[in-house]
Amino acid sequence: MGVKAVSFLGNVIWFLCAGAWQGLAWFATGVLWCLSIVGIPVGRQCFKLSALSFCPFGRAVEAGGGAVSFLLNLVWLAFSGWWLALASAGLGLLLCLTVVGIPFGLQCLKLARLALMPFGAKIVRVD
Repeated sequence: MGVKAVSFLGNVIWFLCAGAWQGLAWFATGVLWCLSIVGIPVGRQCFKLSALSFCPFGRAVEAGGGAVSFLLNLVWLAFSGWWLALASAGLGLLLCLTVVGIPFGLQCLKLARLALMPFGAKIVRVD
């Protein structure tokens, strides 16, 4: 099997085991942020991360950003980031308890780290 086939299979299994819930959590958070005009940029970032949460295999996250990203991350962490990170980390630790679940647990931990500081992060395809 090729790399793309393995990523596709991983994403299908991921979606059934953990991705649907995490993606919906990011999507719901984005909708809540979009209720105010000021929160629309935050909501748009949540929608991007929702797509990553649905299908994380074959994608990587590159850190970056400047002062504005840092300030947005502080506001994000105070209002939304901590509970998304806690949920992802908890699920990741549970999945890592089994050998089969380790790749999925690592994806959860990647998303937990991203939930703490999502602004300035860039999602790239890994082929």
